[in-house]
Amino acid sequence: MTRSTWRLAALAGVASLVLAGCGGGGGDAGDAGGETGGEAPSAAGADCTPPQAQASGNPSTEPLKIGSLLPETGSLAFLGPPEFAGVDVAINEINEAGGVLGNPIEHLRGDSGDDTTDIANQTVDRHLASGTQVIVGAAASGVSKLVIDKITGAGVVQFSPANTSDEFTCWEDAGLYFRTAPADVLQAQALSELMASDGAQRVSILARNDPYGAGLADNTEQNLLSAGIPQDAIQKIIYDPNAASFNPEIDQVAQFNPDSVAVIGFDESKRIITRMSEVNIGPGEKNVYGTDGNMGNALGEGLPAGLLEGMKGTTPLTELSGDFEQRLRTQDPGLTDVNYAGESYDAVMISALAAEAAQSTNGVDIASEINGVTRDGEKCTTFADCKAILDGGGDIDFDGVTGTLDFVDAGEPGSGSYGVLSFQPDNTLSDDITYITVGEQA
Repeated sequence: MTRSTWRLAALAGVASLVLAGCGGGGGDAGDAGGETGGEAPSAAGADCTPPQAQASGNPSTEPLKIGSLLPETGSLAFLGPPEFAGVDVAINEINEAGGVLGNPIEHLRGDSGDDTTDIANQTVDRHLASGTQVIVGAAASGVSKLVIDKITGAGVVQFSPANTSDEFTCWEDAGLYFRTAPADVLQAQALSELMASDGAQRVSILARNDPYGAGLADNTEQNLLSAGIPQDAIQKIIYDPNAASFNPEIDQVAQFNPDSVAVIGFDESKRIITRMSEVNIGPGEKNVYGTDGNMGNALGEGLPAGLLEGMKGTTPLTELSGDFEQRLRTQDPGLTDVNYAGESYDAVMISALAAEAAQSTNGVDIASEINGVTRDGEKCTTFADCKAILDGGGDIDFDGVTGTLDFVDAGEPGSGSYGVLSFQPDNTLSDDITYITVGEQA
């Protein structure tokens, strides 16, 4: 693998402006123990004061139950295997080190489906009935919107490894919602930086109509404008992902005649890019870009050889160690992608360490310690080492397999590392990955 970080002055400037924003606001944080504090930074630069969970005063030493809410089915099913593997590897390592508060963690596996089904609600109901204190998921922002109020309203931690919608930064979640994936305002900076570095002058953005697609499209448009591309050289089309045909939208793109096309979608991207190629605006004829919702090997399955060749895109990704990838593949020998495996692993590790710091497996107590265990303490990278520091009365700063975490008060990373992936002639992703880092630590 190679490692490279691009820096464009215009985009760096807008990044610093976006990240500088934080404001007042606030309000009642609800009954689960959250309350608003002073002004807090936000990775999305949103004008809000995120609520912070407070210790319940009623600690519990019951065994920690972690329920997964990850896609075994639906439009992001290709993300399920690496996310489940990340959860399982973390739980195995924690249990081998003695568990949480002396008890092994129990994993209650659950499917999230997608936002066209009620699977997520059914899974959450089972988890809550089983006494789960932490739910890891969902992957899709649209799915999390269906269940976040139910989960956090029950005093349970929701910890997503893959939600990227900016909406969650200011969500009234009583301080119980967290994510290891950076917000889409950061991915938009990385995607725009990638396109600008390739010389984009006239850009079409095709994005699915949901919180993920529309939000990422809006932020990408703003970053391209800040990079000096004029408004009349940017076309943004928001499409219905459940439409029978995408021909009208693709015809509009062909008429606009861009040099670069960003497709922000899930599995429907296969149909979109196939049609783009039929009208001579696909990869190889235009610079075509994807994002984390479609930049997986599943996109190329069943497509004619060479159809995706040259397509590239961004996904939240850090340069995972070979040792961690081996642990994942030992857990699931059938893995073809590792997208969001590290974020899933870190979500479990952070939750377990927060329970140790709180000396409680009560969901609100865990939430009250999550941000703190990722920053401003003694550095540590394994559960055993971090627990030893906590047992000695120290504070920890856990750095996970995805790197330095340093959560801001909104319960999310303040910076993001993005892998730039590209498709080969056989429609599979190349192992040659470069990286773009944006945000506070870029």
